[in-house]
Amino acid sequence: MDQEETVFSATSEGDADHRRVVVTGEVDMATADQMFQAATRESAEHVTLDLRAVTFFDSAAIQALVRLTDRIPHLSVIPSRRVRRVLDIAGLGDQAWLSAE
Repeated sequence: MDQEETVFSATSEGDADHRRVVVTGEVDMATADQMFQAATRESAEHVTLDLRAVTFFDSAAIQALVRLTDRIPHLSVIPSRRVRRVLDIAGLGDQAWLSAE
């Protein structure tokens, strides 16, 4: 197994107008709150949650994402193929906050 593929990280950069949060690795029960905290730690008018490097996304991750949509009015989510599939299965694939990228 490729160890680098599963290492979780969530980094945030930007300012009060726009913040970009880049998440990599597995988002699960152990890491979903870290993703949530990275996205909400500093307030911004618009937040982009970049999940293109996410390799695993479970129900705890979905719950954290739904909490983010309630907390951040201008949230954009860029999913990986795996995240997109999970969100489609969960019935969230047509949400306005989900980017087509």
